[in-house]
Formats: sequence, C-alpha cells, structure tokens
Amino acid sequence: MNSKTTPIEAVHTAVEYVTLNDEPVLRVVKKDKLMAFDENTYAKLTGSVFHNGTIEVKMLSRLLPDAPDFARGFIGIAFRINEDDTAFESFYVRPTNGRINDPVRKNRGVQYFSYPKYTFDYFRNLGITDFEGPADIGLDEWISLKAVITDAKAEFYLNDCEEPVLVVEHMKHGKDAKGALGFFVDIGTEAFFKDWTITSTD
Repeated sequence: MNSKTTPIEAVHTAVEYVTLNDEPVLRVVKKDKLMAFDENTYAKLTGSVFHNGTIEVKMLSRLLPDAPDFARGFIGIAFRINEDDTAFESFYVRPTNGRINDPVRKNRGVQYFSYPKYTFDYFRNLGITDFEGPADIGLDEWISLKAVITDAKAEFYLNDCEEPVLVVEHMKHGKDAKGALGFFVDIGTEAFFKDWTITSTD
C-alpha cells in the first residue's frame, strides 16, 4: 500500500490534498475534540488492515495560528485501529521539544500511547517514562518515520537513523491486535504527510 493509491477517511479531522513546495501532500488538522489529548483524531487509510510489518511516512508539522501555548506540533501515526475507532496504538512526535534547552521537555520529543486508556497523561501520572524519549526534530521540516511492528513489539525510527528513538516491548493491545492505519494529529497542529509505504509481513 502506498501514497498514490490509498483513499482516505477523515476521523474527527479535516483532510485534503494540497500543494506544498510544488508537490502534492495530505493536509490533516483536528476538526473535533479540539482540546482533548491523545484521542482518535486521524486520517484513516480506507480499507487498510495491518498486523505486523513496516509503516513508513514523511511528515511535517506547523503550529496553527490559534494554537494554544502548550501545543507542540503533535504529529504521527495510528495503527491497528479497530472498526469503530475506539481502540488503536499510536506513536507521535513533539517537534517543538526536539531542540529545546529545557531537559524535561527535550526528553518528551517522542511518545507512544494506546487508546483509549493508556494516554501520555496516564503514564506521566504514574511516573512511567518508558514510552517517551528525545529526538532531534523541529517544526516545518520533513521528518521521516519508520515503525517496525512485530506482534506486541514496536520499534520507531526517525530520519533514517540506525538506532530507534523508542522501543515498546509490550504494546497495550497485545500481539494479536490488528486493524487500519491512520495519520495522527493533535492539538494546534497543521499536519502534512507524503510518501507513505506500508509493508505487511503477515
């Protein structure tokens, strides 16, 4: 499955193809749940079914003019989305945290969460830091994401680096979950996606 042949369904988002720097890209912004974090807000690849394999996409985020102060340019992927959009796994980045001098925020450049229960807020309230980490990224630049999914394990790579920025050994929905793929966006973000390729291994 690749970006030239995939129909898109907007889930609590506004989705359109636009031209950015003389090339066609997918633009995604939140339409509903505007002030709720880690929700089912994504552009879903219609008809996609994914269990194990590799997800690759290039993504770029900007802050919307009305973005709140706590907006971070949240942009990423949702995968193994169930049929009614009530459960999925997700990985996203916070580009404004990538190169900041604040060590706490810098260590929150990337994030895994599992909808609906295991949000970033859930992990932080319990002092669990296993599902976030740093990354050398910024706003308004193309970020290459590769996710390698094997049963309950997920490895996430950015910008063709050989080492993953985050490894999740036990995803919360377990090794047998499967479902659709989507491009995730959160509060205050204008998100752009291009050049996606999905390779399933089962």
